[in-house]
Amino acid sequence: MKRVAVNGMGRIGRLVVRSLLECEDVELVAVNDIASMETIAYLLAHSTEYGALGERVSFDEAAGVLTIGEKAVRAFREPDASALPWRELGIDVVLECSGAYCSRAKAEAHIDAGAKRVLISAAAGSDVPTVVFGINDSILTESDDIISAASCSTVGLAPFAKALNEVAPICQGIATTIHALTPSQMTLDDAQPKGNLRRSRTASENIIPTTAAFAQAVGLVLPELQGKLSGYAIRVPVTRGSLSTLYAVVSYGGEGALDADRLNELMHAQESWMFGYTEEELVSSDIAGTDLYSIFDATQTKVSPLEEGYLVEVAAWFDNETSYVSQYVKLLRSL
Repeated sequence: MKRVAVNGMGRIGRLVVRSLLECEDVELVAVNDIASMETIAYLLAHSTEYGALGERVSFDEAAGVLTIGEKAVRAFREPDASALPWRELGIDVVLECSGAYCSRAKAEAHIDAGAKRVLISAAAGSDVPTVVFGINDSILTESDDIISAASCSTVGLAPFAKALNEVAPICQGIATTIHALTPSQMTLDDAQPKGNLRRSRTASENIIPTTAAFAQAVGLVLPELQGKLSGYAIRVPVTRGSLSTLYAVVSYGGEGALDADRLNELMHAQESWMFGYTEEELVSSDIAGTDLYSIFDATQTKVSPLEEGYLVEVAAWFDNETSYVSQYVKLLRSL
């Protein structure tokens, strides 16, 4: 059984903990966060979006133990990852969910502390293997001690882009993620901690364009698309449910011309345990809580013939939290 610790008990970290409580092959040994553990216990037990945990959660400060139902978990408030007792606790994998150790150089602090492996819940640079379970996890070897599970938007786009590329090879594409709110945005106009001017504006009152590298990162997961995709994100005032759109010039070698009906038929055939397909008139709240990486929305497909190839517009829904955590925990269990 894998012994794991979660570093960072923000929204993703807490969802990961909820998921791990249902895993029989993973033992949650410890958590670490610089926030008050009383607050962490409260937020783990209660969620506006996900409802009550269904287990009593409490924190014993004297013992340094977070109790979830009948399960006792060591709890730390250590800002320096290299000082955490991973060696003494026999930690196999640190689930790095803090956002503070998103590079090989920084994540090595967990290795120095005695963890055997680190799985980062974010993009982490080209010197760290970027893996989406079910797409390119076969690249991993026993020697890969620090691994990136990509970003939520990359996980949402990767199976979607892979499916399109298999039925109509992509020449070039531009992806846009219409993205639900995240904690990096401001409740009211105020200076955003990382200095992002647009994210400094009131999140609930604005449509906020922002930069994002998720589309380029797909090339790290699917080498055949390296250099072919770019993109950006638009933050919108919903708490759950996001939508990726992909405008692409594609080639098509099948019989007859490519039109929207034919492309939808081909994409439907790509449906799998990670990639869904719908012809329903869905909205973002209908996607909330899905564990599929993305769900192709056939109602949004458009195809326009070019002198060479076709210009297509396609779209897929994903939950930027549960879709991602589903992939993240599957990847953990495969290590």
